[in-house]
Amino acid sequence: MSDLFPNTREYRHRSGEAEIFARIGGEGPPLLLLHGYPQTHAMWHAVAPTLMAQFTCIMPDLRGYGLSSCPANAPGNRPYSKRVMADDMLALMRDLGHERFAVVAHDRGARVGYRLALDHAAPVKSLSLLDIMSTYDMWHGFSVPLAMKAYHWLFLAQPHPLPEMLIETAPIAFLDYTLARWTKAKDLSAFAPAALAEYRLHFSTPEHIHATCNDYRAGQSIDLADDEADAAAGRKMSCPLQVLWGDSGIPGDMNDPSASWRRWADRIETGIVASGHFLPEENPQATLDHLLPFLTRTARL
Repeated sequence: MSDLFPNTREYRHRSGEAEIFARIGGEGPPLLLLHGYPQTHAMWHAVAPTLMAQFTCIMPDLRGYGLSSCPANAPGNRPYSKRVMADDMLALMRDLGHERFAVVAHDRGARVGYRLALDHAAPVKSLSLLDIMSTYDMWHGFSVPLAMKAYHWLFLAQPHPLPEMLIETAPIAFLDYTLARWTKAKDLSAFAPAALAEYRLHFSTPEHIHATCNDYRAGQSIDLADDEADAAAGRKMSCPLQVLWGDSGIPGDMNDPSASWRRWADRIETGIVASGHFLPEENPQATLDHLLPFLTRTARL
C-alpha cells in the first residue's frame, strides 16, 4: 500500500461498534473519498496524487470492507445501512477536525455519500457521485438489461447463508469475474497489480464476504425504506451535486440518469466518462478532468 499511496499516513477511528481505517495525505481543504464494492480505498490510487496536490484527502474503508472492522448485523440490517455508514464518516471527519468537507464517492460509497448529504446538510460542501443511481431508482427501475448487469443486487441481498456459501467456495474467482465484467474492456487490465492484490486479500475472508452481503441486504431493506421516505417527503440535497457515469457503466442502462438525480438535488451537474463502472481506475485522467473544476469551484463555497 505504501507504493500505491506514498507520503500518506494511516489512521484508525472508533465509531460506535465499528473501527474505521483511513489513509490520509495531501494539503488543502478536506476531501472525503469513499470506495465501493468489492473494493477498498485502494481504488483511489491513480487519482490520489493529483487530488492530494490541492486537497487533504481522507480515504477510509467502509465498515465491513478492507482494514475496517466487520460489526455484527442485526434484524432489519440497520448496522449496515448507509445511514449508519454515513454517521461513521461524519464522526471520522469530526475526529480529524473537519467540520465542512467535500465528498467524492463511488458505488456503495456513493450511497453513503448521498445519505450523508441528505441527513447532514451542513458539513457537506459538495458531493460527486461516480457511476450510481440512487437505491430508490435502482429498485424501482429494474429493466431486463439492468437486472442482467446488476445481478449482484438480487444475489447478495438473499438471506444468509446462501450468497456467502456460494462465494466462499471460490472468492477470488468471484471477485475477479465481478471486477472484469463491470469494466469496459471486460478484463482486469485496468487494475494495478498492487490494488488488485489488496482487493483479493480482504475479499477472500469469510467475515468480509458476510459483511459485504449485509451491505446489500441493507440496500434491499432499510436503505430502500429510507430512500422511499425521503422521496415521499420531497427531501433533496442542498449541496452542489455532480454525477458522473461511465459510457459502459451501470447507469447507462437506466432511462435518463440526469432526470432521475434531479429528484434528489436542485443544483446538479452531470458528465460521462469513457469507461465501465470503475472510472478512477479505467480512465483516471478523464475522471480528474471532470472532478477538479467542480471541486475547485465548490471549495470556495
